Amino acid sequence: MERSQRRLASDELLAAIVSGDAPVFHPNTGQEIAEGVEITLSPSARAGLEAPRFCQLCGRRMVVQIRPDGWEARCSRHGEVDSAYLGQR
Repeated sequence: MERSQRRLASDELLAAIVSGDAPVFHPNTGQEIAEGVEITLSPSARAGLEAPRFCQLCGRRMVVQIRPDGWEARCSRHGEVDSAYLGQR
């Protein structure tokens, strides 16, 4: 199997987001989400206007492509998610 096919074969990230699983890592900061820890976000991230920059399953930095009609984010381990899947276009 080619490297690009292997990378895109996983849909764990999309499945976790769509099913509403609680994130382990914050998608805008990459910080591990723990009780009692306050995460500071930019105003645009608080408003939900920022694309996720970190995988919520592993905390790795994702490759993010911003388009005029939305965004696409890809984790090297857990696959990709598109804003169209989340109704954020």
